[in-house]
Amino acid sequence: MPDRAPQPVDRTLPTEEARDLIALVREIVQREIAPRAAEEEEAGHFPRELFSLLSESGLLGLPYDSEYGGGDQPYEVYLQVLEELAAARLTVGLGVSVHSLSCHALANYGTKEQRGEYLAAMLGGGLLGAYCLSEPSSGSDAASLRTKAERDGDDWVVTGTKAWITHGGVADFYTVLARSGGEGARGISAFLVPGDAEGLSAAAPEKKMGMKGSPTAQLHFDGVRVPDARRIGDEGQGFAIALSALDSGRLGIAACAIGVAQAALDESLDYATGRRQFGRPIADFQGLRFMLADMATKVEAGRALYLAAARLRDRGLPFSKEAAMAKLFCTDTAMQVATDAVQILGGYGYTADFPVERLMREAKVLQIVEGTNQIQRMVIARHLAGPESR
Repeated sequence: MPDRAPQPVDRTLPTEEARDLIALVREIVQREIAPRAAEEEEAGHFPRELFSLLSESGLLGLPYDSEYGGGDQPYEVYLQVLEELAAARLTVGLGVSVHSLSCHALANYGTKEQRGEYLAAMLGGGLLGAYCLSEPSSGSDAASLRTKAERDGDDWVVTGTKAWITHGGVADFYTVLARSGGEGARGISAFLVPGDAEGLSAAAPEKKMGMKGSPTAQLHFDGVRVPDARRIGDEGQGFAIALSALDSGRLGIAACAIGVAQAALDESLDYATGRRQFGRPIADFQGLRFMLADMATKVEAGRALYLAAARLRDRGLPFSKEAAMAKLFCTDTAMQVATDAVQILGGYGYTADFPVERLMREAKVLQIVEGTNQIQRMVIARHLAGPESR
């Protein structure tokens, strides 16, 4: 039906190396990801073999130091890679973002010895990571987490349950936040836990509205022994490490959201220019033309917002407020654009024969993960007006 193919996003990239990188990602997308995305999502298939390919291609460690196997890429480039991957399949784009998040603590707070021993395998050795902060009773209020880490000689014994863990049960390593001291944020420490640790088990994956190919599960720590050599940062520094990681992770979610929104816009343009009613393409009708114009404007605005925040990060400047703004705006944009795409396709948009219904279901979770959009508004307001009165 369509008489036009989606045009690749015209990206402004800082180097020729970055342009070659985007070309490589698009080749992998066209050959390995897009052709099977709908079928594998419907079947709930997690593409573990694809993440091995991405690791071999150097795409799982892009924003990290090449000394430890990373790609030495600025965040503005890394995020555009995420956008390309998420546009083809969110399970993949978000999976790469979560893996990067799980490497953040060790790469930025680990000792030189820890980085030398573990980081190269995490960034480019075919391993897949997960990030363990949320719990059944502590989501937005992450500082109230209850999972305990108790000192026993040269080890820590970790006991408790983590919830909503992307890659839960399939990851090779977990960055885990646990309570090693008193109440509140200052009693939390960070640990690097191997996926095959004795006493660590995963519940059955959650049955989700979207992203069925990405396993999300509770993790149970039943007296898991972790050597003190795998504690990351100082005792009690874990919550600060977690917040630092989440600022960067929110930019990853923003980029994934714009990927989903771009895919929904492309599908809408394909359909609207190919579908004919009353003797002409429906894209000729002003009501739809204005919808398409608004959708495209929001996508471009979201892309500009996350890239502006990434450039602050790349320059070593504060970017927490801008990361929250990007996460808020880009994920709301993804939901709105995907919803409009379903409307443009009409009855076809509500069927699994066209990808926009999947994109709409996937967009919803992006408004929730790594800090709900209500939390993002709280973060932004604190930067603007200071902490709330008590």
